Amino acid sequence: MRLTSVRVITAISCLFFGAAAWRVGSRASSGFIAQAQTDQIGTIKPGAIKPAVASSAVATLKPVSASIPNAASIPEPKLVAAPGTEIYTAKRGEAIPTIARRYRDRTSYLTSSELADAIRAANHKSDTSNILKANEQIIIPGILSAPVTEKAIPVAKDFEVRAIYLTGMMAGSDHGLRTIRHWREVGGNAVVFDIKDSDGSVSIPFDHPLVGKHNIYIHDLPKFLHFLHQQNMHAIARIAIFRDERLVTDHPELAVQSRRTHQAWRENGKLVWTDPSQPKVQDYNIALAKYVAQQGADEIQFDYVRFPAEGDQKDAAFVFQNEKPEAKQPEAQQDSCGDDAAHVGTDAFVRPAKPVLSAVEGAEPSGTGTDAVTASSSGGTSTAAESAPASSNPTSAGSNPSPVGTADNSPALKRRVADKKRNQSRRDGTKSACHAPRGPQRADVIAAFLKKAYAEIHPTGALFSLDVFGVMAWQRQVDLSHTGQDIVQMARYCDVLSPMIYPSHFFGMDNIAHPGDEPAHFIGESMDRFELVTKGSGVVIRPWLQAFHWRTKTYSPEYIKVQVETARSKGGIGFLFWNAGNDYSKPFTAMPEMKAANYTQVPKDASPAAAKDASKDGAKDNSTDAPKDGAKDGVNGGSKDGAKDGTRDNPKYFRGDELPIATTQAALTPAAAPSGTH
Repeated sequence: MRLTSVRVITAISCLFFGAAAWRVGSRASSGFIAQAQTDQIGTIKPGAIKPAVASSAVATLKPVSASIPNAASIPEPKLVAAPGTEIYTAKRGEAIPTIARRYRDRTSYLTSSELADAIRAANHKSDTSNILKANEQIIIPGILSAPVTEKAIPVAKDFEVRAIYLTGMMAGSDHGLRTIRHWREVGGNAVVFDIKDSDGSVSIPFDHPLVGKHNIYIHDLPKFLHFLHQQNMHAIARIAIFRDERLVTDHPELAVQSRRTHQAWRENGKLVWTDPSQPKVQDYNIALAKYVAQQGADEIQFDYVRFPAEGDQKDAAFVFQNEKPEAKQPEAQQDSCGDDAAHVGTDAFVRPAKPVLSAVEGAEPSGTGTDAVTASSSGGTSTAAESAPASSNPTSAGSNPSPVGTADNSPALKRRVADKKRNQSRRDGTKSACHAPRGPQRADVIAAFLKKAYAEIHPTGALFSLDVFGVMAWQRQVDLSHTGQDIVQMARYCDVLSPMIYPSHFFGMDNIAHPGDEPAHFIGESMDRFELVTKGSGVVIRPWLQAFHWRTKTYSPEYIKVQVETARSKGGIGFLFWNAGNDYSKPFTAMPEMKAANYTQVPKDASPAAAKDASKDGAKDNSTDAPKDGAKDGVNGGSKDGAKDGTRDNPKYFRGDELPIATTQAALTPAAAPSGTH
């Protein structure tokens, strides 16, 4: 037989023997028990047996059932909140983004999406996880023990700022935060962001009777300022002053008034201008600026610090004229001082509009430095210069030999500046041959307002800067009488002047058909004039430069570099890039290239190989914080002791100033302190 068969038979036999043994064993056990009981009864004496009495003590056998508890009914272990965190128990169907929005203001995170990502990471959830189970406990990270308070980081007024501009909406968004970080990575050290834009929208929480209900984009200003300081960024808070569409819509009594209708005056059909001489308007803007400075902004920047330059000027009535009836409204008439020109709107008075660069709103650091851009009947935009018939004679527009913004010859400009230095201004009429208008003028209103604002803002430790039209460097009386931007007076009450000298906005000037394609010419000419006008005032000239492609076919990283190099060579300290849509792709590309070539000097007769080697050396050597001497000495750009461009003493593009490192390392969670104190 096979071995397998043997094993099978053996196994079956074992089973049979086992079964038989079990049956025999059970019967034997029953017999033994019965016999034992019989023997026990036989030993009991008669009468000893008593009836059984029920007793609770008698043990009874009961069936027992073993049950396993449901796993779902076992409570999960409770989470314990670590320092800086909080435990939240979710309701059925609740989502992580909803919880993040609820907790954002109590955490160190600036946006709810940033906090939502942090919640997922802290609770080991996937990037796409959103919906939570009922009673699910999650950790909320970044909880602050007290509200953030921030202080301004003091710097000298000639600190070299390298900045981009962001709207309030952009600054308070995730995309804006990424843009700020990228700008820092490529060599930027500052950001200009909107506190109040020219439409009157206030982007921060601010309690004031004139603010009303508004959309808030930067929910926690001290926290945002702290973020900028952590990035080693100089924080510049921009406030559009007298152009305030929301304010005049809600409070038409604060607008410029129409002499004809006795209602709010409109500039080319648009209700946008407050009365710059209205005390309530002035006090509101100063209160907002002071509040922002106290929250920790490093610099307050005023834009639209002027009177309206367009529209029916004869119909516009202002408060200051009521107080001094003899004050005359500026008219489009010949200037007895030689500026015999009617006011002609040019692009020198416009900032590129938002959000479309091609739609210019009237150019100011929301866009540019000139404002005479008006909407065309077809719904587009055009300037007065564009709407005028083309002529081969540059002086034929409106029979005006020298329209606003047209290049003035330098000797005449020098004579006018010299007259001002000798107190021979057109307004005092003491020695000037020019006829001075009687009573206070628009320039006096602006100067008085700035004097009051400077007195309120400067004690906070923040710098005070002003955006002005680029064309004001030409010091034409016709421009001054409309805008009120007297550069000589304004320079007395600020630390920094930022002229908007976008090349594309000098349309029709210097007989150049396409000014946008001549950045070196218009940046250089403008800077020369501003340096001359402000000579001896101590004010720093930090220009707004063009970072948009409007009216130029040559906009590129090279276009950016030409502007920066020219502005610095003409005495500018730092620069601000303007793009209404906040698209800085060209500056992002240009900055590393400028950094690499900043300290590279190649002899004119050097071979291509030598030039290439020098460029490599410059890139190795370069560091954004290397040249500190310029910042200490207050070098005002240009050549220092005859130093050549591209040397350490005279970098080609920028000095590379940086904020004090030690100051920016403070912890985000501060010690308890009274809100708003410093």
